[in-house]
Amino acid sequence: NPAQLRAFAQGLGIKNKTDKEDSTVLARFGAAQNPVPWQPPSPSARRLKALLTRRDAVADDLQRERNRQEANDFSSAPEAVGDSIRESIAFLEAELKRLEKMIAKHINDDPDLRNKKKLLETIPGVGPRVATHMTTLFAGRTFERAEQLAAYLGLVPVMWESGSSVRNRPHMSKAGPAYLRKVLYLPAVGARRWNPHIKALNDRLLAKGKSKMAAIGAAM
Repeated sequence: NPAQLRAFAQGLGIKNKTDKEDSTVLARFGAAQNPVPWQPPSPSARRLKALLTRRDAVADDLQRERNRQEANDFSSAPEAVGDSIRESIAFLEAELKRLEKMIAKHINDDPDLRNKKKLLETIPGVGPRVATHMTTLFAGRTFERAEQLAAYLGLVPVMWESGSSVRNRPHMSKAGPAYLRKVLYLPAVGARRWNPHIKALNDRLLAKGKSKMAAIGAAM
């Protein structure tokens, strides 16, 4: 994370940014933290991520066009405008179905991806969309503990308190990819009712006085 490296440099009192200073900071950071060497995702994982990125972009475009159609239905715009919107919606719907078929085929043709997705879907509350996105993540990265995964996704609470004078409310770190938190939000809301483990966690947190949003964050 480049922000961590910059903060490390500031902690060392290094204010300049030159190639020489940066190489010194990188060397000292590596000696102090000894991070695990980065491994590039497999070509199959990269292809799946690219397909998913395109699928989500088309889905967002489709939702925007549907919103425009709804607004157009209550306006006095020319009929040609409505025709254009309908044609665009028809194209995007067809493209979305085509991309989803490509994604499903790519996963089914790869035994590792197929097994990961199948395992994820055994979790109550995890449907095909969540399973596909998380399969992409697990295909490109390795997490040794659930806490590491939660931290990577930015779902861990951040405490900000010291003594008796500093008492800010905890908040979600949101340090990781925002699109994955977006994907997990609605399934987590449903899992609070249908997944017995998540429901027990939710009830326990609410009984301790935690807010509803804090419980949803824990469910995610």
